[in-house]
Amino acid sequence: MRPRILLADDNTSLLTALKRLLDWSYTVVGAARTGREALEAAGFLQPDVIVVDVILPDMDGLDVCRHVTTGLPHAKVIVLTASDDPAVEQRAFQLGAAGFVLKHRAGDDLIPAIERALLTRMPAH
Repeated sequence: MRPRILLADDNTSLLTALKRLLDWSYTVVGAARTGREALEAAGFLQPDVIVVDVILPDMDGLDVCRHVTTGLPHAKVIVLTASDDPAVEQRAFQLGAAGFVLKHRAGDDLIPAIERALLTRMPAH
C-alpha cells in the first residue's frame, strides 16, 4: 500500500506541481487551501503525511502542525515554506514537525523528507 499524502497550500499552481511530483511514489489523498480545511481533511482522510505551508489564509501551518501532532499522532507533518528563517524551522520542530522543506528546494528535498518521516512514524491504533 502506498503512503497517503495530504497537501495544504493556498497556491493552486504549487499544489498541482506537488501532486505531480508525489504521484509517482505516493497516493495524494487531498489538497487543502486553508489551515482549517487541512485539519478537517486530515481527520477525515487519515493521511500518513501532511505537507503544509507555513502561511495559510486562516491558520498558519505551524498551528496546523501543533493540532495534527497532538490530535493525529500517527500522521507526520512536513512544513513547506518560502522562508529560510531558522526561528521558523526551530518552532516547526518544537511543535512536532517531522521535516522542514524550503519551497525552492521541494523538487530535490521533499521526497527525502517524506521518506525520513515515514521511517519514524508510529503505527496507527
